[in-house]
Amino acid sequence: MKSELFSMSPGLPPLLPCLRDGPAFFVLHRGSSSSSLSRPKSKRKLNEEAVNEFDDRYLYNLRISAFHYVWSNIDTTIKGVLKEINLSIFNEVSSWVHQSFKAVRSCGEPGYAETTHPYPIALDALSKQIYTGLVYTKNMEFVDDQLTFEELGNHLKSGGCHVANMSSLDFSAKNGIGGCLSCLLRKFLKVALDDADMSILASWYCGQRESTPVVIIIEDMERCCASVLSNFILMLSKWVVKIPVIVVMGVTTTLYSPENLLSSNALLCLRTCKFVLGSPAQRMDAIAEAVLLRPCSRFNVGHKVAVFMKDYFSKHDGTLTSFIRSLKISCMLLFSSEPLSFLLKDLDAEDDFQEIWEEKHAFIQDIMLKHSSQLSCRGENLIHAIGELKRLHQRWITVVKCLHEAGKHQNVQLLDLYCDALDPDVHKSGTFYKHGRSLRNGCLSSQYDDSPQRPYIFKAVNKVRDLSPAALSELLNNWERHADGVCEIGDKVKELQVMMTAESKSSGSDLMYDSSSQKSDAPKDPKLWNSKAVVLIEWMLRDQMKPIESFPFHEILCFKIVDKLQTALLGDPRRRIQADLLELQKYLHCNCCSTRGSRLLPSLHDTSITYVLAQEHGDVINVHDWFQSFKAILVTPPTKARSKSKHSSTPKKKKDINNLGEAAIQARFCKAVSELQVTGLLRMPTKRRPDFVQRVAFVL
Repeated sequence: MKSELFSMSPGLPPLLPCLRDGPAFFVLHRGSSSSSLSRPKSKRKLNEEAVNEFDDRYLYNLRISAFHYVWSNIDTTIKGVLKEINLSIFNEVSSWVHQSFKAVRSCGEPGYAETTHPYPIALDALSKQIYTGLVYTKNMEFVDDQLTFEELGNHLKSGGCHVANMSSLDFSAKNGIGGCLSCLLRKFLKVALDDADMSILASWYCGQRESTPVVIIIEDMERCCASVLSNFILMLSKWVVKIPVIVVMGVTTTLYSPENLLSSNALLCLRTCKFVLGSPAQRMDAIAEAVLLRPCSRFNVGHKVAVFMKDYFSKHDGTLTSFIRSLKISCMLLFSSEPLSFLLKDLDAEDDFQEIWEEKHAFIQDIMLKHSSQLSCRGENLIHAIGELKRLHQRWITVVKCLHEAGKHQNVQLLDLYCDALDPDVHKSGTFYKHGRSLRNGCLSSQYDDSPQRPYIFKAVNKVRDLSPAALSELLNNWERHADGVCEIGDKVKELQVMMTAESKSSGSDLMYDSSSQKSDAPKDPKLWNSKAVVLIEWMLRDQMKPIESFPFHEILCFKIVDKLQTALLGDPRRRIQADLLELQKYLHCNCCSTRGSRLLPSLHDTSITYVLAQEHGDVINVHDWFQSFKAILVTPPTKARSKSKHSSTPKKKKDINNLGEAAIQARFCKAVSELQVTGLLRMPTKRRPDFVQRVAFVL
């Protein structure tokens, strides 16, 4: 997945080269002799630079290690959640496979001689039917189903089945039925055969010690060639007695896909059973809860980033794979941009953070304090702030879980609630539920009636008022379970539960949910406890759920730069290439370029020099003038360097640069122009105007 992630993310910063599949590489360029002519630095300054360079490298390594640790936990959690969601369906499919196998063998099992004959057994039409399971995935793209069918195959193998996973590429018109059969034999026999024949598969099955089902999983039926798949099914039906084949096919779009794709003869050979996987929205909620609302990593995203990820999933792509990729990129960008993000690895440790600090990070206290002064809470004690950060984050997670339990009755998605809860503007403007007004009016605060802010939280809280007594009691039990470890919330939930239990036993007491409330002789209201539960959740929203972006040192665990994520996911490669060519010094960090500012030097990359010189022209560039400017940069040294060249102690390197041959300069110029053409920044000369090139892209 790494190679796919980085190939589709042109906007990523070059801070984490070791996260790529290949080894890290560096651009080597010739150093200018002007660096040797500069004034020598003092010993103290050199020591300071060496110390700073060591500190940066040490923090860099810590962040790399922390990223691998954090994302490994997240990735393991996601795979476990998806496997747990599909486990019930997998068990149903496994049970159906073994029942179908018994039904096939109930007609009798052929002997060894019959099985090894190189032709099928003549049977009636009913005996030729293949038990076929249709697994409806409900996904827009098949990319989400690859892991699902892989896990299904492993699950069936653990149950004693022979399993072969086949993709739509195996059923292409180019390969035909022969290529399809060759692939099937290669899956089972683990060898490649020149002449593929079903009798080979029958002999292989006869040689197995135990008679077990043979399951063929066709991962995406609708992408297969219709004629090849139909012929494949007809072929299998002739051998179903010798080889007890059971087919499982993945269906993405509609229930009528088999009827629309297969021929009528192939349909007569199928005895189907339907299985339906969970919807993408259900799996999305499970992933969001497991990753963002459980302390598997403490990693979080800001409000704008969460809204972008939700819109990207629901409107742009619609696949869990893209959501997971965006989550990984966000995690990587957090570690690449925040120096103290490596502390995220230790936030969820069982030991106290004070002990972790003294054991691991005490000797770099000065470095951490220097970087912590650049965060949201300057001057605050770091250890105390980390403890406060963990406490506030746990409260925030608890309230969101309680809201989600209430929102389930209104079919509110967790990701929508998550985005509403992250919104810092609502908290700043004071737009919260008002305790007294909501009770007197019998509805939620009127300022929410026409306001689009926090609409999903509004739905979740409003639904609490309409719950039945049994549903309300179950909701409070779930709140108590989620509030375990948060005493302030847990105590108030238990207090409300005790009052409800006492009320059910004795109708003479009517205690309002408040420490100052007293007994009242007012008549009983059947929705009184619902109103008190609403007051409780309003109190959680008002006093217990501050936005994450207002936490002290929230930058350690919260990524909120949506522009970087948007560039990495959606991409703007042409603009990125232009910016990199024009601002090459920012990435090289070499002394010769940094001391000269924006002045072009021979030590720069040739492609960067040619592109910067191209900015002096319009949409059409004269190649001769362009080459002369390029040649002047390589051959003519800067004025200051030329005036000091007489006193230079190493003039040999400068002499090599100035004595470049005309052919060598032309070759370098042609190579640089060709690279600009490959990247799509200019169009090469035509026969009508051979001396001019045309610029295709301009700086935005």
